[in-house]
Amino acid sequence: MDDNIKVFTTFPYLLFIFEFVFGGLVWILVASSLVPLPLAQGWVMFASVFCFINTTVLLFLYVISGNYEETSWVFLEAAYHCIASVFYLSVSILEGLATIVIHDGFAYEHYLENVFATVFSSIATLLYVEHAWFSLIRWKWFSLRRKKTSSQNPDGVN
Repeated sequence: MDDNIKVFTTFPYLLFIFEFVFGGLVWILVASSLVPLPLAQGWVMFASVFCFINTTVLLFLYVISGNYEETSWVFLEAAYHCIASVFYLSVSILEGLATIVIHDGFAYEHYLENVFATVFSSIATLLYVEHAWFSLIRWKWFSLRRKKTSSQNPDGVN
């Protein structure tokens, strides 16, 4: 199987697609909702757009390069997904807070938009945490494999 297509068919790369979908839904729902806390909405928009764009860029780089079995790619993926996990955790908390605040003061449709944004941001948080966890495991495995290879062949000659 072509390495570029493997991104769409293997785990944890398959999580990119779900992160893309749920992150986009959060972005759309928050952009269309009315939130009484503008600072919270600003952070939620920043974090969701940041993660959406970076997930898209990382997925695109994986598709065009096919060279993502290197330790540096695995480290980049692990670092990004750890940051994105923290961002989406804060998004879920702030969006849930905004949903509680507007429960009585806004139209029911705006309340539902915030409820769905909270649910989708929570799902996105779980996806990013899961991807971060498996990326950290892969990074550890690649680091051990690289160390083992260099210890067996200290001169770099076969």
